[in-house]
Amino acid sequence: MTVPHWIATAGQPLRGTLEIPGDKSVSHRSVMFAALADGVSTIDGFLEGEDTRATAAIFSRMGVRIETPSPSRRIVHGVGVDGLKGADGPLDCGNAGTGMRLLAGLLAAQPFDSVLVGDESLSKRPMRRVTTPLALMGARIDTGEDGTPPLRIHGGQALQGIEYTLPVASAQVKSALLLAGLYAKGETAIAEPHPTRDYTERMLSAFGVQIDFSPGHARLRGGQRLRATDIAVPADFSSAAFFLVAGSIVPGSQLRLRAVGLNPRRTGLLQALRLMGADITEENHATHGGEPVADLVVRHARLHGIAVPEELVPDMIDEFPALFVAAACAEGPTRVTGAAELRVKESDRLAAMATGLRTLGLRVDETADGATVQPGALGGGTIQSHGDHRIAMAFAVAAQRASGEVRIEDVANVAPSFPGFDRLAQGCGFGLRA
Repeated sequence: MTVPHWIATAGQPLRGTLEIPGDKSVSHRSVMFAALADGVSTIDGFLEGEDTRATAAIFSRMGVRIETPSPSRRIVHGVGVDGLKGADGPLDCGNAGTGMRLLAGLLAAQPFDSVLVGDESLSKRPMRRVTTPLALMGARIDTGEDGTPPLRIHGGQALQGIEYTLPVASAQVKSALLLAGLYAKGETAIAEPHPTRDYTERMLSAFGVQIDFSPGHARLRGGQRLRATDIAVPADFSSAAFFLVAGSIVPGSQLRLRAVGLNPRRTGLLQALRLMGADITEENHATHGGEPVADLVVRHARLHGIAVPEELVPDMIDEFPALFVAAACAEGPTRVTGAAELRVKESDRLAAMATGLRTLGLRVDETADGATVQPGALGGGTIQSHGDHRIAMAFAVAAQRASGEVRIEDVANVAPSFPGFDRLAQGCGFGLRA
């Protein structure tokens, strides 16, 4: 079977109003929490990606009725916190690390056994960071020899609330522990070395759970029930990031991105781009499902290199591929430190971005936890995406400033996370073809 690829070349000034797909993190959580709620919830803006559909399919297999009256809409008939049923066979999370880690916490508390599996990429990702603290609560979860999936979860365990400080900041691990804490005896309190995204806390609150949270801290008591509610999923900031960078670096560009989620624990890239001189304004502020949203209007600007403040790193960990492209087109070097987490994402994103930018003619000096990008004229070449959707999309953006043709290999994993990226990019002026 031929592995799909893109051919990307410099296109036109980028123009238009774009509807970015729904936030993946919010979509995962909305279907999970609606399934656990008492009553019927409607979800609008649900991301129609393979990862989020995999999460919905898992809950369907556990006895939750989920209707799809139209694209990006789900009607979820909740079964309550005690209403899930064991599935007949492994539960496939696809490429969704969020889905697998959150489900590990939820399923650890159920009376039935479960097995979580994923695709080739997810099957290589570390899971002990979530199974170890869950074990402290009384969970029994077996992993592969190197701590990777599949996860074999033993049901029927009596969980106990804990006070736990995460050794490495992770919204996914925090969320898994909070979900387990819903079923645990007593209180579960989580502290983080750096504040991470609080999607779980905000949404649990929207579903009626009493939860105390502030940046870096969350606490809830076990035994609570969820109350059905309707959720409007904001546009995904991580997906918008590629168009924010593209609009910034392509001369003559102006793009409007509609109703983008602006969770303060998600928008580190927005702050970093503004420090680099980007022209990005916010209009039409609103709140959707407990999440702040706004239209983002980006215009071309002359960017300058910066030392990225380390306090922004946790709030932009998924956006670094896009940032590296902005750095490549800035005036003066950009230095990144404190980003070792990038080496254990879908790919080693530090190495993948550094290698790709070198292929296009730039100098990039890597360190264990970051890199320094020396900007310059981008040429053509063949880029290996390593099956990582963010690497693929980042180099589609970089090619809009390249003097030659950029071939991007292995782009199959783009569609699961950002369905329609290529059509949206082509529609606003990208030079991009399959």
